[in-house]
Amino acid sequence: MTSPSSPVQSPVAHTRVLRRMVGRDIHETNRVSTPLELLFDLTFVVAVAAVSSQLHHAVGEHHLAVGMLAYCTGFAAIWWAWMNFTWFASAYDTDDSIYRLWTMVQMVGVLILASGMPKVAEGDFIAVTIGYAVMRIGLLAMWLRAAREHPERRQTAIRSAIGIGGLQLLWLARLALSGAWSLPSFLMLMLLELSVPIWAAKAGHTPWHVHHIAERYGLFTIIVLGECVLGAFNAVAGLIEVQGWSLDLAMVGLGSVGLILSLWWVYFLVPNAETLHHHRERAFNWGYGHFVVFGSLAALGAFLEVVADGFKGSSAYHAVAPTLAIGLVAAAVGVYLLTLWWLHRHIARGLAQVGWAWGIALLILVAVVAAVALGLPLAWAIAAVTAAPTFVIAVIEFERLKQPEMFRVQ
Repeated sequence: MTSPSSPVQSPVAHTRVLRRMVGRDIHETNRVSTPLELLFDLTFVVAVAAVSSQLHHAVGEHHLAVGMLAYCTGFAAIWWAWMNFTWFASAYDTDDSIYRLWTMVQMVGVLILASGMPKVAEGDFIAVTIGYAVMRIGLLAMWLRAAREHPERRQTAIRSAIGIGGLQLLWLARLALSGAWSLPSFLMLMLLELSVPIWAAKAGHTPWHVHHIAERYGLFTIIVLGECVLGAFNAVAGLIEVQGWSLDLAMVGLGSVGLILSLWWVYFLVPNAETLHHHRERAFNWGYGHFVVFGSLAALGAFLEVVADGFKGSSAYHAVAPTLAIGLVAAAVGVYLLTLWWLHRHIARGLAQVGWAWGIALLILVAVVAAVALGLPLAWAIAAVTAAPTFVIAVIEFERLKQPEMFRVQ
C-alpha cells in the first residue's frame, strides 16, 4: 500500500477489449472512482445490509453477545473483500473487457457471501466460504495478469496471488473443522489475511493513487451510513404508527438526521488524502483502522433499528429496554468517534491540543444513557446523542479558524 520504488506508467489504451496492465500513474490527475467501482460497491450495500439486519434481529431476540460475535466475523469478511478489490483497482484498473468480466465474477461472489450471512450466527459458513472462493477466483486472475504484464512488480503480484490462493484453500479446509475450532481458526486465518499485503509489499509497493483511495474510503463510509439512514427512517415510521404527528416525532426525525449528518461531517474532518499524499508509509494503519470506522457505523444502523422497535411497542418486534437500546447507539457512536480521533492523532499526527473535545463527547454519550435510565424519553435521547459529534465538530471548526497550523499534517 505504500509508495512504489520506481515510477510506473499509465496504461496505454489500444482498444477497449484489451489493455496492457502496467500499473497506473501515482500522480495521475483527476483520478476518481470509476462507474464500474460504483457498481461493484452496490453489491456491498446488499452485504452490509444483510449483516446489519442479522445484528438487529439478534439484539431483538436478546442474544447480544452471540449476535455481536457473528456480526464482527461477518463484517470482517465483507470489509476484507472490499479492501482487496479496492487497493488492486487503485493500482491496476485497466477498465478493459477482461478486467470488467473478472470484476463481475467478484460481484457474484459478494452476493453469494451476502446470502450466507443469516447462517453465520448458527456457525454455518458454507455459503460465505463459497462466496469468498468465487471472489478469489476473480482477484487471483487479476493478480496473475498483473504479474505477467507489469514486470516491475511481478514479485509483488506473485506473492499476492500465492497468499490469496493458499489462504483460500485453508478457508475451504476450515469447513471440515468442528464448531469448537470455528472462532480460533477464523481469527488465525484473518490474521494471515491481513499479513498478505504486508508480505507482498516487501517485494515492492503497488502504484496505488492517494486521492483515489481516499475517495473510495469516503464512499464506503457513505454506504455504511446508508444503514443508519434506514434505521432512522424506521424509527420515524414506527413513531408515526404509534403516536402520529407529535413533538416526539419531530425530535426523532431531527435527531436522527442530525446524528447522521454530524457523523458524516466528523469523518471528513480527517485530512485523509493530504495525509496519504505526504506519508504513503502510513497507509497500512490508516487502511486497517477503517475496519472499526465502517463496522461501528453499520452496527449503529442495526442499533437504530432496535430503537425503532422500541417505538413500535409491540412484542412482535422484540423490543428491548430503552436504556439498552440507547446504550447500544451511544456505544457505536463512541467507538466511531474514538477511532476517528485515533486517525486524527496517529495518522495525521495533529489535533493533540483538542483531545479534550473528544473526551467531552464521550462523557455526553454516557450522560445520555444515564438520563434515559432515569426517565428521559427515548425519542428525546436520539437528539441528545447528536450533541456528542456536534460538539467535536464545533470545537475543531472553531480552532481551525483560530489556529490553522495546528491542523496541518505532520
